[in-house]
Amino acid sequence: MRLFACIALTFVLFGCGESDKKETTEQKEEIVYDMYEPSEMAILMNQMYEHNMKVKQDILEGKTPTQFPMDFLKIHSAEMTKASDRNETFESFSKLFIATEKEIFNDESTVDIKERFNNAVNLCVACHQTSCTGPIPRIKKLLIN
Repeated sequence: MRLFACIALTFVLFGCGESDKKETTEQKEEIVYDMYEPSEMAILMNQMYEHNMKVKQDILEGKTPTQFPMDFLKIHSAEMTKASDRNETFESFSKLFIATEKEIFNDESTVDIKERFNNAVNLCVACHQTSCTGPIPRIKKLLIN
């Protein structure tokens, strides 16, 4: 019996020391975040906003803007967030926007520079009222009072 107890004790001691270590491979699931990727048009609109903020500041400082930014012409070709938004209404507004924006830089105009600038900003608001209304409060911050 004593021999049996010694053998059993030996198995228990060695058994505990050599426990089967199963390699646990944790499979870490890679989390893929759906990051917002702005469209070409969204990027262009942000650039237009920044440019017009500078123009507004120049006007408030008494400086006259001199050069129409040719990048604004990309409004006719930039990829939109929703392709369906490029419709007849958008095309009409975009043509008017370019003409109105160019008028800001017309040094022969008899219309006050602040009024010309506000006309361009109000045209942006009018267009955004037809679709993509989110930026309207931000656009209105461009208005010169």
